[in-house]
Amino acid sequence: MKKIENYIHGKNISHSKKFLPVFDPSSGEQIGEVVLSNEEDFNSLIKSSVKGYETWREFTPLKRSRIISKFKELIEKNIEDLAKLVSSEHGKTFEDAKGSVIRGLEVVEFATGIPHLLKGEFSQNVGNNIDSWSVRQPLGITAGITPFNFPAMVPMWMFPISIACGNSFILKPSEKDPSCPMKLAELFSEAGLPDGVLNVANGDKEIVDHILNSNKVSSISFVGSTPVAKYIYKTASSNEKRVQALGGAKNHLVVMPDANIDQAVDGIIGAAYGSAGERCMAISVAVAVGDIADKLVSNISDRAQILKVAPWTDNEAEMGPLISLDHKKKVENYIDQGVSEGAKLILDGRNCNIQGYENGYFVGPTLFDNVNANMTIYKEEIFGPVLSVVRANNYEEALNLVNNHQFGNGASIYTSDGEVSRHFTTNCKIGMVGINVPIPVPMAFHSFGGWKQSLFGDHSMHGTEGIHFFTKLKTVTSRWPKSIQSGPEFVIPTN
Repeated sequence: MKKIENYIHGKNISHSKKFLPVFDPSSGEQIGEVVLSNEEDFNSLIKSSVKGYETWREFTPLKRSRIISKFKELIEKNIEDLAKLVSSEHGKTFEDAKGSVIRGLEVVEFATGIPHLLKGEFSQNVGNNIDSWSVRQPLGITAGITPFNFPAMVPMWMFPISIACGNSFILKPSEKDPSCPMKLAELFSEAGLPDGVLNVANGDKEIVDHILNSNKVSSISFVGSTPVAKYIYKTASSNEKRVQALGGAKNHLVVMPDANIDQAVDGIIGAAYGSAGERCMAISVAVAVGDIADKLVSNISDRAQILKVAPWTDNEAEMGPLISLDHKKKVENYIDQGVSEGAKLILDGRNCNIQGYENGYFVGPTLFDNVNANMTIYKEEIFGPVLSVVRANNYEEALNLVNNHQFGNGASIYTSDGEVSRHFTTNCKIGMVGINVPIPVPMAFHSFGGWKQSLFGDHSMHGTEGIHFFTKLKTVTSRWPKSIQSGPEFVIPTN
């Protein structure tokens, strides 16, 4: 049984003697244990991170880029091993895990362009013989707290950009699936990253609070549920840190009467049930507009019933288990609540038993019809393979559903009408929007982030937003005067 410690200054080490079990969600069996870091571990992390930053900030952007490029090559060589680590501890299918590593890799590729991305602005003669320019400089020690659902992709939304900008980075991954983040840190060291620039701190709320309250840490990046995102934002900002905290989601997919229904159903099936619904960009609400509703529900039901639910080791698996027994019970409780509140249960994923994996944390595809905005399953994030269909009489009613929900992470619309799609993209109160695209996750050179209760802080992740988040702007105004002084000036300079 593997023992997972911290990755501090290039070594696997821990001072704490407390460990938590790590499980295989497909079988329910314990496959390892991960350290619960304590204050002594944190002090070692800070000491290492300070040394790492002092060394790394002196590297030119071009030298940083070359090390990041080598890191990219090592990820590509180890992509299947990384995906297996994700699948074995998270449960998602192997191809889905592999795809998540590749989406993280895209941010690493983006970070290799850091010499260009850190270029400032220059203005000559802003005044008589006066020039002005701006530069972006690193923050210092930065930190990221990442969720269980993407143990490769989400950390790589954060640390490659931060490190490319010249910072050191402390990664606190989920204690449920910590092996892949540890492997990524080891690969970065192998690529030539100096010790202390990327450290991994495993554990629970204790180590998180040490990070949030430390005056040595300059910024916090977070992805997780909205209640925790609020706590992260409030605590870190009160300690004068820069914060980007991405919270929960309830992503809607609006299906207009003129939509290609086969394409819409394909999109919904993959976006609602892929990764067992454990995605912050999962579609959990389908809004059926007008008379398309009956056909849409029927077609979704037919397709969902033939999805293959199986462990990641099955090459034909389309959907795996949930992350833990507690989360399985939570999702099943939401299904219970949906029934009790009057939603029509079309497909019931409870009691999903896989032969040979009876102790796994499986919940099958679940489909509700006739859901309304007052129901708990509509208002709250379930984070499981549960799709709610809400019927809207017209487009305006559908748009109001999207805009009135507390979450504003992502939304999509399926339509053949360009005017409707343009109106939707302009007027929906959502951070990421898809047109005939079910999961509108931006590429690495754009930025990822929602609105309303889905994002706390001023910056989204990766893209140029990430560069701005992980750097401070400095503007310089310069003049080289002649040796003869003209005397003091008491009036503000103007042109």
